Amino acid sequence: MADLPGPDEGAEETEPPRSAAHERARKIDPRYTEGELVKVAWAGNQAEAELIQGLLLENGIPSSLSRSMGFDVPDFLAAGPRDILVPAAGVDAARELLPDTGMAPAGTADDSGAQLRQALKIAAFVLLVGGGVALLAWLLQPAG
Repeated sequence: MADLPGPDEGAEETEPPRSAAHERARKIDPRYTEGELVKVAWAGNQAEAELIQGLLLENGIPSSLSRSMGFDVPDFLAAGPRDILVPAAGVDAARELLPDTGMAPAGTADDSGAQLRQALKIAAFVLLVGGGVALLAWLLQPAG
């Protein structure tokens, strides 16, 4: 009989949260807390970014907000785009969750080949147009 656990052993802790931060921390899944911060999404403003953060937190994924480059002026306050960053261990889970909501960034690692092809097409077009303009200017030059 000494081997049987007591009524409180192994039971889940039911202590009420001490603060809002404590409540948020209890939702975080430790599996998603390791590694460098990686951008997984962006939002058009502070409110939208906090909505995405809440969605991630409800799934155990911790996140951090950062003002997007070029919009880091304090005068913008809540206006301007925000980047949503998660630890490297939570990137896959966050990207799985966010495409269903339409909040994932367009430039994820999965479409980097498409981005390269698009960049090459643009470069070829610019070179072709530039070459055509140069040829036309040479042909229209008066002989002399």
